Amino acid sequence: MHRMLIRQLMLAVAFLLFAASEVPAATDEFYKGKVIRIIVGFSAGGGFDTYARSVSRHMGKYVPGNPSIIVENMPGAGSLIAANHVFRVAKPDGLTIGAFNGNQILAQLIGAQGINFDARTMEWMGAPGYNHDLCVLNQKTGITNAEQWLASKTPIKLSGSAPGSTTDDAPKVLKEAIGLPMRLVSGYKGTADMRVAVESGEVDGLCGFSWVSVRTTWRKAIESGQVNIILQSAPKAHPDLPKVPLSISFAKSAEARQLIETGIHQPSQVTYSYSLPPATPKDRVQILRQAFLQTVKDPEFLKEAAKANLEIVPASGEDIAKLIEQMFKTPPAVVAKLKNVLR
Repeated sequence: MHRMLIRQLMLAVAFLLFAASEVPAATDEFYKGKVIRIIVGFSAGGGFDTYARSVSRHMGKYVPGNPSIIVENMPGAGSLIAANHVFRVAKPDGLTIGAFNGNQILAQLIGAQGINFDARTMEWMGAPGYNHDLCVLNQKTGITNAEQWLASKTPIKLSGSAPGSTTDDAPKVLKEAIGLPMRLVSGYKGTADMRVAVESGEVDGLCGFSWVSVRTTWRKAIESGQVNIILQSAPKAHPDLPKVPLSISFAKSAEARQLIETGIHQPSQVTYSYSLPPATPKDRVQILRQAFLQTVKDPEFLKEAAKANLEIVPASGEDIAKLIEQMFKTPPAVVAKLKNVLR
């Protein structure tokens, strides 16, 4: 009886050791022959799309099994459709990556309608960069600086995507915080459509447009003077834009500054983050996180990013998760104020 028990224990230990040795191999084999999809919540041609397509061309070689990685555009509701899809529809198998606007996380914080995801339970792969938010106007408005805009008797017509998008939320926050005269025309599928609308005179400009997107997709218009950068909504000036004033410098109260910090600065840090559905196996989350961090250091990727004028300032998945956790510690009074401003 004693010998039989020892034999059974030895067999059990041997089985566990064998199973443990097989886990990495099984994980390595999972992605072989598979296709990973990056679901981009905006139309093709904008900053989100450009980032995702660059990542997709290089990341596969760092994922064990070398899967193919493709980009699928799922525009609508300021990328909310894509966010809800990744959370509720996509299988948590490590084959779907979400690229939706980080401002939708702010929308969750304030209890906005239509939010069917919880950013706190999603897995986060990382971010290739952050949103350095700008306000850009067509030169035909005759406005070339922030002081002229603030003094304008006529509201400036700005394009937006949908509630929860940077291009909707940023101008609303700035209107409340510093009295920016503006009228928002929402409903555009992405910044590619908004650029066309600005150039054609359909609208006067837009706020919430990242410097990454501007210098990648609108550089010629900036260099020719067709459009002017009027404000930058960030904690400090971008090195490329030393003479463009900060929006927060026009805030005349502590409440106004806090609105800009919570409503624009904080979401900007997670704007370009890549997400995975909740309950994605931890080993696959780690594989994708590691592959992403290797990708953003890859010389070929960096060369392509430089050619496309993409700014690469990466953050890890762990960093993004901490930033989101911090957002949900915002004081209730500030959350209530933002809810009123962004409703």
